[in-house]
Amino acid sequence: MNYFAHETAVIDEGCEIGNGTKIWHFSHIMSGCSIGECCNIGQNVVISPYVKLGRNVKIQNNVSVYTGVICEDDVFLGPSMVFTNVINPRSHVSRKNEYAKTLVRKGASIGANATVVCGTEIGEYALIGAGAVITKPVKPYALVIGNPARQTGWVSEYGHKLHFNEQGIAFCPETSQQYQLNEGEVKRIL
Repeated sequence: MNYFAHETAVIDEGCEIGNGTKIWHFSHIMSGCSIGECCNIGQNVVISPYVKLGRNVKIQNNVSVYTGVICEDDVFLGPSMVFTNVINPRSHVSRKNEYAKTLVRKGASIGANATVVCGTEIGEYALIGAGAVITKPVKPYALVIGNPARQTGWVSEYGHKLHFNEQGIAFCPETSQQYQLNEGEVKRIL
C-alpha cells in the first residue's frame, strides 16, 4: 500500500488508489473508482463507484463525489461543495442508469458550498466562487459567482483576476504569465 488511509476510512475492494494519496477520517472510497497519485481526500468525503480523479486532486471536508464525475489533474474541491448526478431525481423512481457526466478540467477550483448540477463541464483553470450554483458549462479561465452562477471575469492559472489591455493581453501578477482574450475565449500564450 503506497498511500495513506486513516484507520476510520472505509475503502471498498476494487478501487485504484495512486501512490502518495492521503485519505482522512471517516471517508468512504467505493468500489470501481480511480484515484490518481498525490491526491488529498479530506474528512467525511464519499467517492462513489466509477468516479475518476486525476493526479494531485484536493478534496476538502464533507464533499460527496457521485458517479458520473470526472476530475482531471490539479482540481480543487472546496469544503462542503456538492455534485449532483441526476437531473430529475425522485425517491420512487430508479434512475441509476441515467447518471449524467460532469467533467472538471485540469486546474479548476470549486469554492466552498458551491453546487454543480450534473451534465456540465468546468473548463481548465476556471474558478467557481463559494456558494455558486453551476447550471451550465464554464469556460476555461472563467471566474463565476452567484446563484445561478454568472461569469464576472477571468483568472490566471494561479487564481488571480486578469485585467486585459486594449490588445486583449493580460499578465498574472504572481507569475507574469501572459494571457490573451480573443472572441470570448482566454488562452495562456507565455
